[in-house]
Amino acid sequence: MSGVLERGFQVLERLSAHPGGCALSSLATELKIPLSATHRLLAELIRLGYVRQSPGDGQYVLTIKLVSMGLSFLSSSGIVDIAQPLLDDLALASGELVRLAVVDGDDLIFVAKSQGATKGLRYDPDMGLSVALSCSAAGHAWLSTMTDDDALAVLARKGLASPQDHGPKAPTTLKAAMACVAAARRRGFSMITEMFAPGMTAMAAPVFGDKRAAIGVVTIAGPLVRLTPERMEALGPQLLLAANNVARASGASQMFKKVA
Repeated sequence: MSGVLERGFQVLERLSAHPGGCALSSLATELKIPLSATHRLLAELIRLGYVRQSPGDGQYVLTIKLVSMGLSFLSSSGIVDIAQPLLDDLALASGELVRLAVVDGDDLIFVAKSQGATKGLRYDPDMGLSVALSCSAAGHAWLSTMTDDDALAVLARKGLASPQDHGPKAPTTLKAAMACVAAARRRGFSMITEMFAPGMTAMAAPVFGDKRAAIGVVTIAGPLVRLTPERMEALGPQLLLAANNVARASGASQMFKKVA
């Protein structure tokens, strides 16, 4: 059993060094484990939720589960998450809900938040959500860091969100969604109005890793009556600064690298 456990950790450690994914044969060769044994280990890790296989190229990548466990430990042990003070500062400045999402394959997952609204309407969805990329500020900001071809491929795999399930202005075509992505790329951050939810607005800026690939996004969201397009434009520099500070924070790039 100890040998199997050790090999399992070796697989996880090796995959952490390959955020873009790793082929079965490459893993087996690098770890000097028989191909069949490596496949069994990966199948078990997939079953347990620590690894997933990319549908496009069949490569194996880590899921966000290990990072979620780490964040849970930091929270329960009383150690302040490294990004939390930065989110708190931005929430105080904006007076709205600020969240951090990290990249997990084709998904963005919200993992931390700070609520800046102290009275009136509050927008505060549950954590752990997988973001609807086509109609969210977080999705547009992340997709804006990719080439058009790559962004289109991700949107095609994930599909378009329905206005009936989200906001009345949610894009209903890939062309419309890509127009939002292009606008975010030009501006440096995304802005949406009643796309993700009726009466709600949001903005987001990407958090870049060591190789200039986006490893996450920082978002500000709130009610349209308060977070107007003009207000979002004014908050743009503060949002970009916060995203940059999260990326530069000591150890942050290492903490998020495994889920990029």
